[in-house]
Amino acid sequence: MARLHEYEGKRLLSGVRIAVPAGRVASSADEARSIASQIGGPVVVKIQAWTTGRANLGGIRFADTTDQAADAARQLLGMKIGSFEVDKVLVEQKLDVAEEYYAAVIIDDAARRPLLMFSLAGGSGVEERARRETVVTRHLDVTRGLPDYEARNLVRRLGFAGRKLAAVSAALVGLAKVAISNDARTAEINPLVLTRDGKVVAADCRVTVDDYAVYRHPELGIEIARELDHPPTSLERIAYKVETDDHRGTFYFAQLAEGFKQGDGYLGFHGAGGGGSMMSMDAITKAGFKIANFTDTSGNPSAAKVYREAMIILAQANLDGYFGSGSGVASQEQYHSAYGLAKAFYEMNLSIPAVIRLGGNSEDRAVQILADARRHLPAAVEGYRKDDTPAFCAERMRALVDAGARDAESQLPMTRRAYNPPDNALTFAISGGTVTIDLDKCDEATNAVLTEYGGPIFEIADGKPALRLSAEEVAGKDSELIACEVECRAKANDAVYVHLPIRGLFD
Repeated sequence: MARLHEYEGKRLLSGVRIAVPAGRVASSADEARSIASQIGGPVVVKIQAWTTGRANLGGIRFADTTDQAADAARQLLGMKIGSFEVDKVLVEQKLDVAEEYYAAVIIDDAARRPLLMFSLAGGSGVEERARRETVVTRHLDVTRGLPDYEARNLVRRLGFAGRKLAAVSAALVGLAKVAISNDARTAEINPLVLTRDGKVVAADCRVTVDDYAVYRHPELGIEIARELDHPPTSLERIAYKVETDDHRGTFYFAQLAEGFKQGDGYLGFHGAGGGGSMMSMDAITKAGFKIANFTDTSGNPSAAKVYREAMIILAQANLDGYFGSGSGVASQEQYHSAYGLAKAFYEMNLSIPAVIRLGGNSEDRAVQILADARRHLPAAVEGYRKDDTPAFCAERMRALVDAGARDAESQLPMTRRAYNPPDNALTFAISGGTVTIDLDKCDEATNAVLTEYGGPIFEIADGKPALRLSAEEVAGKDSELIACEVECRAKANDAVYVHLPIRGLFD
């Protein structure tokens, strides 16, 4: 789920006339001082981070003066909450609280409908303090939201009346609008405060948006539709773009560590299938390694997508190895993944050991592709099948890394191989890239590979390959063309190059 910061959620609440405390977000102590001066009274300074329980983490401070507000901001900015480094604080008016409530709209997956909850027990520890008799709920119809009369009837069941009933029910109506109009998985106000002068104010809020609906809401400014515990890194942004540009299969990439050195034991991790990936990460952790990134590839991805994923993983500096392992029973054709990996390993002139477990359909062919690719690389690459356990593969990774520590060649930094286009070439566009075939290298063996692995793409005329398909038909044949590139390198001449730019990475 894509999460919004508190100040972003309050902007949505304010847009439906739910009152929020006066205040703004600040990125420096001086800004915090200025905002506190404009508020003109006691303030609260809160870290803006994707976490709950900020008070218990020391992420909320109260200040009676502008200097105290500046000092609080100075102490909170730069604070690390797990992997999240705080770069913004929210400076708000301190409320004079009389009562605290809890209000939320969440998705009830069993009912397949949004569920509104309202409780008399709000604030920290609401889960422990709320009792059945203090909570009311109602499923919502997304086509009509929460009518005012239904909100009033709901709140009335908890003893509300008069102005308090009207104000609280109006807040619930607005919260339902925010949740439904923004495709929220969760829209929560905790606490919804009744002040001593009778106002109902959203003192804090949390909004998460359904990942698959983010594209409908560019106004929210969500960079990545992922539930991360830190602001997205540059590689995560690049990876998410790859995912959104290619619908074939899934690609989840999250960086778990940065700034490590070679020899620290960090591996680039490439999984396939969530459960198998978890099991495989456990295996390499038990073998004494650390995980630089989590990547999940599943749903029958194209060779082009796997290639781009591998290139992003290998863009992490100072890896000690590349470990790929998934469920072992995947129904996807494993040779697509093998071709994508082989292309990436060759382009990066892989100098760190790689252990790849490609269990599933066509696993024997996939393992052979990696074995053939190994001949053109300085590093060891080993391919395994579903009957080879993750623990065994992790042991092989351990042995290869330990051996590589004594091999000077394995300590060389990886750099992408340069490609010099030939003068006499067949060049054509495909989706997301271009293909170049060096016609001077197209002998009988090369032509045989092109016709075998390219299928209907090529015909041979006067001893040279030519396109048989139209530009529109060949555009989506990137997997077959990557197969041609890899197989030509293994069985004939290195005549084919599939250029697949990765926006923000190398190109």
